[in-house]
Amino acid sequence: MLDRSRTYGRSPGNLRPGIDDASARHYWLMRRDLNLPRRPVVWPLSMREVPFCVENAFDVHQLFMLGTRDGGGRVADFTTWLEAFERDPEFDRELCFVVEDPLGVVAVAQGWTSAFIRNLVVHPRAQRRGLGIALLDRAFEAFAERREGHVDLKVMESNRAARQLYERAGMDYVHRCELDPR
Repeated sequence: MLDRSRTYGRSPGNLRPGIDDASARHYWLMRRDLNLPRRPVVWPLSMREVPFCVENAFDVHQLFMLGTRDGGGRVADFTTWLEAFERDPEFDRELCFVVEDPLGVVAVAQGWTSAFIRNLVVHPRAQRRGLGIALLDRAFEAFAERREGHVDLKVMESNRAARQLYERAGMDYVHRCELDPR
């Protein structure tokens, strides 16, 4: 059994992809050591974290669907996705971080109980305002409170903006993987 409480440290060597590496057929596993110093969570002005609930679930799902269109990945249909919070041990409402602005749900990060960030999306109207880094800081805080040693995520190699965000958040490249042909 995997001991997720143990820190696995930084990757050996320099696994950081080059500036021209942007394959649409590859993704990277990235990791943040939660024993390293963390920043406090700071939400941009006019934005606030709200609990994930049935009332905002549809808007959260819609934002995830928008994110998969632009950044890759997959999200199940709304009913299947929502039911997973009751049936799938990886899903935990406390690990779904929702941010609203005056117009509604503007950003969300969904973590899994296995110390994995499954999805992170910021609505285009709120990008470049610090929400992505704040969401990551919030997820790191939550997983550290659960005494996890690290948190992982996967990012498409072609998604340079996301890779830069994760690098700024202190995440390291662990492993390059090829997508399964489907």
